[in-house]
Amino acid sequence: MKKRLLSLALVSVLALSSIVGCSGKKEKEEKGSVYYLSFKPEQDEQWKALAKAYEEKTGVEVTVVTAASGTYETTLASEIQKDEAPTLFQVNGPVGLATWKDYCYDMSGSDFYKELTSDAYALKDGNAVLGVAYVIESYGIITNKKLLETAGYKVEDITSFAKLKEVAEDITARSSELGFSAFSSAGMDSSSDWRFKTHLANLPIYFEYQADGIGTTTAIKGTYLDNYRQIYDLYINNSTCAPNELAAKTGDDSRNEFLQGKAVFFQNGSWEYGNLVGEGKFADGDITMLPIYVGAGDEAKQGLCTGTENYWCVNKDASKEDIEATLDFMKWCVSADGGARDMAEKLGFVIPFKGASETANVFVKQDMENTAAGKTPVSWNFPTMPSEAWKNALGTALTAYAADQTDANWEAVVKAFVDGWKSEYELLGK
Repeated sequence: MKKRLLSLALVSVLALSSIVGCSGKKEKEEKGSVYYLSFKPEQDEQWKALAKAYEEKTGVEVTVVTAASGTYETTLASEIQKDEAPTLFQVNGPVGLATWKDYCYDMSGSDFYKELTSDAYALKDGNAVLGVAYVIESYGIITNKKLLETAGYKVEDITSFAKLKEVAEDITARSSELGFSAFSSAGMDSSSDWRFKTHLANLPIYFEYQADGIGTTTAIKGTYLDNYRQIYDLYINNSTCAPNELAAKTGDDSRNEFLQGKAVFFQNGSWEYGNLVGEGKFADGDITMLPIYVGAGDEAKQGLCTGTENYWCVNKDASKEDIEATLDFMKWCVSADGGARDMAEKLGFVIPFKGASETANVFVKQDMENTAAGKTPVSWNFPTMPSEAWKNALGTALTAYAADQTDANWEAVVKAFVDGWKSEYELLGK
């Protein structure tokens, strides 16, 4: 009799757990869920905190997975084929959209899209809105003002490539005496090389586009590649390590060298604000951001590199419930009564939406001050780069050149830049 009662009790427990399990699954399906494949390793922690806050508020499950630096395209290609595919992903601009537009949901009728301040931040295919920029960022040469002053200079002294070169080479000549270097390591490890094969490479593209009055091309000429060479030479020859060590140097190495006061200059962007400022780190007044001068254009009026390559796209193949849950999450992230304040304060984002909060980010403020003073921001033209394969070939050539700085090795960089651009666009059928 006891065994029979025990068996009945066990059956009841199993039945109840099955009902609860089915109920939980049904509730999740009814509410929908969000799977965000994030592009930003440097802000993985902040995105997960934002997702957790939304879950606690709404009960909607939000999963944030961050692709390792330099692997986003391959990670997305793998994840998008799975049953539990990302409901929210991103592209870097028109070139990226061309690859992924068949997976993109038309957001034109959504409440989220209505929060956007301008259609200039939307990627369209005809009237369909397939991508929306969620952050406007700036990058340049982050500068430790105290170390610069220790070396005998002020930020105001550096207004051109010639002056930057003079300061950097003087610091290098006195590095043993000063106890620090000019630049943190220009690491060419995959966690760091994007700073040079993409962000630094934007400068010769920008100046060529400006000179030719264009916004994109299938055949880059390389008019300003000598300028690219001289700024890259300055970085790698006035750094915390020998140029032939750069292949193994990571993004963390470069950031930590700057944090530890081993270098005055560190090329990076406004997204680094949260990693540099705070308890045990820098105060706002300790750091600023200089334009990346390359000896081209009107340097007296040159601002920071400002733009975006971060466009949210919603997976049209997700369930209706998941699409709605994803759009609701996106709208909450950019709403004044939702996550907009965290987007500004914790992620350091300037967002192009009506509910945007003012940011404390000193680099963003620097960009605003430069623009108010009549300086022209350098636009982000690297989203017109033909492919990830092009960037990788350029990165390989730059790494080889850093280790052995011959004219022949620089010609390999030029070939990767110019010939590689043309051949990659031909592969795209353009």
